[in-house]
Amino acid sequence: MKVSLNWLRQYLDLELPPEGIGEVLTGTGLEVEGIDRVESIPGGLEGVVVGHVLSCGKHPGADRLSLTTVAIGQEQPVTIVCGAPNVAAGQHVLVATVGTTLYPTGGDPLTIKKGKIRGEVSEGMICAEDELGLGSDHAGIIVLDRPYAPGTPAAAVYALETDHVYEIGLTPNRSDATSHLGVAFDLAAALSVEAGERVTVHRPDTSAFTTGSAPAFPAQVVDPTQAPRYAGLVIENLTIAPSPDWLRNRLLAVGVRPINNVVDVTNFVLHELGQPLHAFDLDKIGGGRIIVEKLPAGTVFKSLDGVDRALSDDDLMICDGNHRPMCIAGVFGGADSGVTETTTRIFLESAHFDPGTTRRSSMRHTLRTDAARIFEKGSDPNICVYALERAALLLQEVAGGRAAGDILDLYPHPVMPLQVDVRYRRVTELIGVDLGRERIHTILQSMDMDIVHSDEQQFTVAVPTNKVDVTREVDVIEELLRVYGFNKIPEPDSIATVMVVAPYPDPNALRELIGDLLAANGFLEMMALSLSESRYYAERTGLVGINNTSNVHLDIMRPDLLLSALEAVRRNQAFSQRDLRLFEFGRSYHQDAEGGYREVNHLSLTLTGRRQPESWHTANDNNSDATFYTLKAAVELVLQRLGVDHYRTAEAPAPDFAYGLRYHQGPLELVDLGGVAGAKLRAGDIKVPVFYAEFNWDNVLRVLPKKPVPVVTPGRYPTVRRDLALVLDGSVTFAEVERLARKAEKNLLTAVDLFDVYRNEEQLGAGRKSYAVSFVFGSTERTLQDKEVDRAMRSIEQSLVKQLGAEVRR
Repeated sequence: MKVSLNWLRQYLDLELPPEGIGEVLTGTGLEVEGIDRVESIPGGLEGVVVGHVLSCGKHPGADRLSLTTVAIGQEQPVTIVCGAPNVAAGQHVLVATVGTTLYPTGGDPLTIKKGKIRGEVSEGMICAEDELGLGSDHAGIIVLDRPYAPGTPAAAVYALETDHVYEIGLTPNRSDATSHLGVAFDLAAALSVEAGERVTVHRPDTSAFTTGSAPAFPAQVVDPTQAPRYAGLVIENLTIAPSPDWLRNRLLAVGVRPINNVVDVTNFVLHELGQPLHAFDLDKIGGGRIIVEKLPAGTVFKSLDGVDRALSDDDLMICDGNHRPMCIAGVFGGADSGVTETTTRIFLESAHFDPGTTRRSSMRHTLRTDAARIFEKGSDPNICVYALERAALLLQEVAGGRAAGDILDLYPHPVMPLQVDVRYRRVTELIGVDLGRERIHTILQSMDMDIVHSDEQQFTVAVPTNKVDVTREVDVIEELLRVYGFNKIPEPDSIATVMVVAPYPDPNALRELIGDLLAANGFLEMMALSLSESRYYAERTGLVGINNTSNVHLDIMRPDLLLSALEAVRRNQAFSQRDLRLFEFGRSYHQDAEGGYREVNHLSLTLTGRRQPESWHTANDNNSDATFYTLKAAVELVLQRLGVDHYRTAEAPAPDFAYGLRYHQGPLELVDLGGVAGAKLRAGDIKVPVFYAEFNWDNVLRVLPKKPVPVVTPGRYPTVRRDLALVLDGSVTFAEVERLARKAEKNLLTAVDLFDVYRNEEQLGAGRKSYAVSFVFGSTERTLQDKEVDRAMRSIEQSLVKQLGAEVRR
């Protein structure tokens, strides 16, 4: 938000330099992100002075040039060659001295140098209007209508002002600071603390406003909850013209383009008071009245920018008596009802609209206007009429307008200032400093917060209706601290600390550990929004809905991380990034049948494209693309690094996966992994296979071993390998074979691997398969003897035959 210092000076007597005022504003929470020097005329006419033409004669070397001597306030007059036809002795003119940089209208900057023109010395330039950037006239030089002392700066002649504009990073909760007057109250409160006495804000005076004799223009608000207050006034006898310089300068300083005097006044009041106004051409309002209502979905509305917009049934519209839409309430006007050069009468609207409705319409139609930004923060309903009176007086001044009738004011349920009780003791406890009652009262009253009642223990403050975020005792105390100054709170002489034992397992440390592991294996970390769209989960129950006024489409908390991963794949592939290894630590959100909420921590892995970068020795490798087993290896790498090795597998759940596995320990689900189902890929416009794994990180932490993963020294003694060919039922998994083998031989068995699977119903029987399994035995203390290995193998064979019905092929 831009704030003009010259504008602020209309309400406050400020003696601090611009930089000092910026520091005060930042101290109150209105962070100044930058200060720009703004000049109404580029360059501020610096170096341009009043000159008195002492003599003027023909240039000896050019018929169309004149040779003049001009007094410019120096000891000696200067000689200037001038080509203007109207230059003459005795005139008071504007002279750009040597070294001055001019900014001509529509031209490039020009620096004046001393030189010779047709053999005669010229020490400056007598200027025309366009050469100084004051206009477009180049017919002749500017001749001042009254004498000034030679050397008088041109800026003084034209009463040019130099402004300083603050770029303020306004936080969303500061609805009270969306205007210059609101900022002035904060500034006054902070200066009151510095001065020790109340600094007064001079509000614009509207006591001269008078209404006309006609009744108020009729209007109807169909749903008062959508427009709690709707006010307006008919102003007639208007003459549409460019605004005066002072008004144009104010708007230009804050980045608003002047249009005409009527529209400029509405923009001026918006930035002055924080109350948006809208002017309708009265002669274009059909039906003799205004109706504030919502129209059927699909109704076409032509907005001020000439775009035909299809309305939603949630868009609040300002319509005429024939239900013709004229404006999206609080957002944007229409092309057929606005002020034009022929307008002589207007209906000036001043309203308070529902913040949520305004926000949704603004976002839906991508119309981020100044008015919408104010309404969505929560405008002040109690300044609507005051803003009308202020605008009416300004229109009387700049456009000759006058009120034609009474003020329309539909306000069925007036909003009263909230009264909050605050304990003096609590103020001291939270701030850490005893401000004293007098200072507390001074700060609050400087912010237009009146003290309704006070006693020895507490006080009651009336919170202005423009501070929608101040509703509790602690909020009032925050306002006091913000204005008093965080920097004024003394630092304690000592700081007490408490020894804290890190929990086991430490979730943060494990995230860092696994994040580093995955990054070392070529994965990139992604961070996605925790918000999603409910339309993607039409078949799922237990969704956690939210009221998202920033983006109405993102209306739920995500129930899983898969959609975020697919969106990342789609976006990367749109930029030709096709080989992806991604991981994300995030949360899913669920609602129980009883109405409770759960948040579950997850780790997701996503693979697509090649396993390794393309190169000459892999160009013809048909197995270079990532597969399910590439993902499975990554999943098991994570589990192995965490020391989680006792798990079982089951089929991965549909409909997210076309195929895959679920790793679990009893009822605890650890990770689901597999190839993403084709329907999911098609819905995300993804045309390549994607492999995805989602860890239930909370469950993984629950099954971590109680002791850290041991570090084992490589054995110094040789190992022994034995192989078995086992004929098994088709439902038996290798995990079951490995589990029984390790149970049968706990001391010597160091590795079990599956190196071949064979299926042939004619040779093995229906529903049977053959596993070729290797068993590796070893000891860290000695070399094993054959009889020890034979005994271990017999134990393993017996266990497999007995438990799994295995047949050992010899």
